[in-house]
This record gives sequence, C-alpha cells and structure tokens, in this order.
Amino acid sequence: MTDLISKADSSTPAAKLWIPEQVMFTPAALNEPWGQKIFERLQSLNLPIKELTSNRLTGLRGENERETYNIAKRTLAIVTAPPSQFKLSPIPPSADWQFHIAEGCPAHCQYCYLAGSLSGPPVIRTYANLPQILENLSNYEKPEKLTTYEVSCYTDPLGIEHLTGSLAECIRYFGTRSNANLRWVSKFDAVDSLLNLPHNGHTQCRISVNAAPISGRFEGGTASVASRLKALRKLADSGYQVGLVIAPIMPIDDWQIQYSRLFDLISEALDYNCALTFELISHRFTPGSKEVLQSWYPHSKLDMDEEKRRIKRNKFGGIKYVYDADTNNSMKQFFEAEIQNRFPNANILYWT
Repeated sequence: MTDLISKADSSTPAAKLWIPEQVMFTPAALNEPWGQKIFERLQSLNLPIKELTSNRLTGLRGENERETYNIAKRTLAIVTAPPSQFKLSPIPPSADWQFHIAEGCPAHCQYCYLAGSLSGPPVIRTYANLPQILENLSNYEKPEKLTTYEVSCYTDPLGIEHLTGSLAECIRYFGTRSNANLRWVSKFDAVDSLLNLPHNGHTQCRISVNAAPISGRFEGGTASVASRLKALRKLADSGYQVGLVIAPIMPIDDWQIQYSRLFDLISEALDYNCALTFELISHRFTPGSKEVLQSWYPHSKLDMDEEKRRIKRNKFGGIKYVYDADTNNSMKQFFEAEIQNRFPNANILYWT
C-alpha cells in the first residue's frame, strides 16, 4: 500500500493513521466533484472501493451489536450530506455554530460521546458535497461580530484527513473569511499536511488529552498523548491558534497526581508563551449512551454507576449523569489552579 506519510526523518515515529478495510461510495457522492477527488485519493492508496448501486448503505449489520460495531468501524463511506445538515445548530460553549464534514470516528474510545447520538451502525461517513456545505456557512455570519464554527461534534476530522483532505479544504476556506473562525479538535497526530496551509490565523486547532490511566485504558486506536502534544506544538509553530481539551475528566485513584503529570507533559511540549486555551469537560453519560457503550465494549472498566452520580436535566427534559457537586467543585478548583500556575496567560474557555 502507498505510504500515506513520507518519513523525512527515520527517527521520527510515524503518525497514527486509520486505514479502513472497506470503502463505499454512493452514486450521489460520485456525482460530486469533491467526491471524485476523494475517489482519486483513495484509489491512489490502493484501498478496496465498492461503488454502491443506491444511496443507501448496506451490508453493515452483523449477528449482534458488537459484530455490527466492528464491521462499521472498519468502513469508510463517502456519501452526501442530507438537506438537514444545511440548517446549522448553535453549539455553546464551544462555538456559535456547528457544521459537519463527516459523521463517525475511527477511534475506539470507551466513553465515546457519539454513542446514542448518531443513529444506525457507527460507520465513518464523509461528505462529498463539501463545497456546498462551506458555501452555506456564510448565511450564518453577522458583519458586526466574529462568528465561530465547530467542525468536530460528530467526527474526529484529523483522524480521516489523510483519506479525504476535507479538513484542509475547510482551513483554506476559512483562511479567506475575514469575520469567521474554524475550530476543530482531535486525538490524532497526522498534522504535517496542514502546516503550510494559508490559514491566516482563522483556524484554532485543539488537541484532546487526558491522564495516562484514562488515555491508556479507554482511548483505543488513537495517537499517544505525547504524540498529540508534539502535533499541537507543530501547529502552534505554524501560526495556528491552539488549545487543549482535557476530557473526559474523571476522579480516578490519585487523580491529582495523574493530572499533574499530564500538565507536566503539556508544559514540556509548549515550553514558550503562546495564546493557549483550555476546555475542561468532566465525564458524563446518558441512559442511552450507557446502553450503547456497554454493547460496544462489554468488558469495559469505565465507571458508569448511576448511584455514584447526580442527575442533570436539559431544557428538553433529557437526563445525564454527572459527578456530585463536591467532586465536581474539587476537580474544577484543581484544574483552574494548575492552569493559572503553569500557564498564567492561558484562557480557560469553560468547565462543564
């Protein structure tokens, strides 16, 4: 198979790359010029491509939920975004609006926030009508204020970038916008193709990290935290706005020690003054996501004991299980103090 990342230095570890076992194209996707570009890219990588006869994805169901999960997570499907995707939704506190260039993620995080949020098997879908998706964004901009857009709500865009090129296209687009910024986050590290893009300071790249016992046990298929931080340093050196998402924060055994070690790694990777942002997200789950996650990862040691949590309701009556007030406040105070002491010029965007 064609080498996806050239190795300029044999001492540099190769970036973490997901390679699908099967690729599906719908007829509608192949009719799109961007879909044809993705087709050519995947064809050059000698990946097994199946051209479907209808726009419906088939052949993804196994005999049980676990088998269905395994089939879907090994599949990349190139489809077109439906009309509903062109009506954007606000996504506070992350950004003003969310838009989607793909759905599904190649990682195997046992706390996955997509569980229960997307319908059907968790196949990784990427959208072939990207130019129309980007063109639609200007309808949500206001001339009197900066408008921010989050593109990572339903996918890890860097995790599939070597296969699609869609994140780079988004960065180029936002580089031409005078009053709009792009935001994305990832647990992968293959950033070299993004370093020389004309981003013009209009894209903020964030890396999601966690304490070693959590990242090592629950974040399968991702790049190591050290590799992610090296990637973030590369992006910062290339003039991008950068930030860190620490999530999901959990009060594991010796959590203060473990998270202090994480901050040590961050300090080593970003050992100079840069406009760093932090987004801090404590672990939570819903009844629906717990059911899905337990079918995907039946032997997981992830703590989802409702008796140890309190219920938080949203404005629509839905519930999620979060940590009790004392635990939450203790963690929040610890993180705020660590960040203030180590990164006095950093901006904590939110704790949730």
